[in-house]
Amino acid sequence: MWGHSGGLAHQAGPAFFMKTVNKSVLIWYSPEEMFKLVTDVARYPEFLPWCDSARVVEEDEQGMTAEVGISLGGFHKSFVTRNTHETNRRVGMRLVKGPFSKLEGDWHFHPVGDGTQRACKVELQLTYGFDNMALSAIVGPVFDKIAASMVDAFIARAEKVYG
Repeated sequence: MWGHSGGLAHQAGPAFFMKTVNKSVLIWYSPEEMFKLVTDVARYPEFLPWCDSARVVEEDEQGMTAEVGISLGGFHKSFVTRNTHETNRRVGMRLVKGPFSKLEGDWHFHPVGDGTQRACKVELQLTYGFDNMALSAIVGPVFDKIAASMVDAFIARAEKVYG
């Protein structure tokens, strides 16, 4: 890994309702390799410690609808997202149903230099929130941990899969 930046920020409005994660990292894997890992939803339980189930509900030429189960610290919920794909460049996620009032995210995979290097810049922006303070207090800390560790988990997976 070359470099790394990112963090968790609160958006305007009540701090416990909406959060945004922005993370960016330069790595020695290609955009194609990282895109393949992010879109291989069925394998998430193999390397995301908080993920106890994952499946593609529907797939089409624009992307997929996927369901992911979260299990962390005695908390268990699942959510469904519609994921749009720009092959080897971007994966966009939008909430279909789940415990969130909002869940939107974008993965971007940028080649480094002229694209002949086996390297890329990976960026993740994830915004999530809850309709009420009680749900935010219960689910928020769990999802904060998940969101903050997501890019690192995919990098570790790339190291295992691609060497």
